[in-house]
Amino acid sequence: MFALIARFFRTAPDAPRLELTSKELKKKYDFRRWTVFIGITLGYGFFYVARLSMSVVKKPIIDSGILDAAQLGKIGAILLTVYAFGKFFNGVLADRCNIKRFMSAGLILSAIVNLLMGFTSIFWIFFILWGLNGWFQAMGAAPSVVSLSQWFSKKERGTWYGIWYVSHSIGEGITFICTSVVVSALGWRYGFGVSGALGLTMGVILLFLLADRPETYGLPNVAEYKNEPLPAEEEQSMTLLQQQLAAMKYPAVWVLGLASALTYVARYGVNSWGVLYLQEVKHYSLVQAGSILGMSPVIGIAGGALSGFISDRFFGSNRHKTTLLYGLLQVASLCVFFFGPPGHKWLDVVSIAVFGFAVSGTVAFLGGLTAIDLTPRRVTGAVMGFIGFFSYLGASTQDWISGYLLEKTKTMVAGQAVYNFDKVIYFWVGAAALSLILAMTVWNVKPRED
Repeated sequence: MFALIARFFRTAPDAPRLELTSKELKKKYDFRRWTVFIGITLGYGFFYVARLSMSVVKKPIIDSGILDAAQLGKIGAILLTVYAFGKFFNGVLADRCNIKRFMSAGLILSAIVNLLMGFTSIFWIFFILWGLNGWFQAMGAAPSVVSLSQWFSKKERGTWYGIWYVSHSIGEGITFICTSVVVSALGWRYGFGVSGALGLTMGVILLFLLADRPETYGLPNVAEYKNEPLPAEEEQSMTLLQQQLAAMKYPAVWVLGLASALTYVARYGVNSWGVLYLQEVKHYSLVQAGSILGMSPVIGIAGGALSGFISDRFFGSNRHKTTLLYGLLQVASLCVFFFGPPGHKWLDVVSIAVFGFAVSGTVAFLGGLTAIDLTPRRVTGAVMGFIGFFSYLGASTQDWISGYLLEKTKTMVAGQAVYNFDKVIYFWVGAAALSLILAMTVWNVKPRED
């Protein structure tokens, strides 16, 4: 059975090279590049729709008495823990896989889990299903970046990576705005239902948009196509596994992984608990809270899309300088959002929008781009998986700790639970600040030229 699954997902052998004129080659290559890029961008966005549905339904579930904050923290933590290990494992696999089949299958299976979530009220079933969702979700990011490396050259990768990275903002925006409306009108079960239906539809569409490696279609490797330096002879003689293991020994990759983990504490603190925070502390309705938080991914589209361009155009592809700029904005915006004077909706909207802009760029660099600049193209999936392992262990730890702190400090008022966010806010803001400090310790590390 395992061998059958492995054969299904394995990348195809190289096809005989097509005899094409330069004009014909450009036409074929450009067509594939655009369909692949549209596929990974839209596709990964809908992975987020199938992941963040739980964030929107938390208060309705708490109010119905089905689960409490501590239980929801455990459910969130199991997804992120499994996702952390899954990102590493699936990242290693992605370097060997047909991305078209691998990524499409992940989204379809994640969507099915969401549909099933709407039919239970039992904690352990929630816990198991959401854990499975974590594994299927891990079939999205690394395959996207592998596909990006297969079809786009290193010189253009920063710009295209930044644009691709807005995909998570697309998914977050759909979830916080559209899913909130559905949940308010029809109930939390329909929130899972609409997320599952959207994910299932996009998973099928990906089968028509994504592609395997260029060589499997009789096209040249992208380095050859773009006249870039080929890997050193020593690296060409190494097996894929040897190259993957060597890349994971780079000290800078470990530091970037830890910095990314801390940024994910802040990012998922806001993503997972932001709607509840705005309802509990600032007394917005669910739709109002979802709309305000929805500004984060909406403006985050600009932050992510511009991150690679700003780095390539204004800082000579120096990711460290751009990380500093985005990181300072991230910490400042969090402080305004949480510590600014109450009763000013415009301040909440502006600060969360700036946070969305800043965190999108910060995660683009710490969550992958800087690390893959330091390592061979052939091991992109493994490096993304390795960084992702750190990132989502941080996110998982955040969900568990945040849920514990909120449950420990809650009070009951007229039969309703009221949560105190003071301690978790210091936890989230402190993690963002420490992440930036850690990221700056690799300031002098230079990217590879080939």
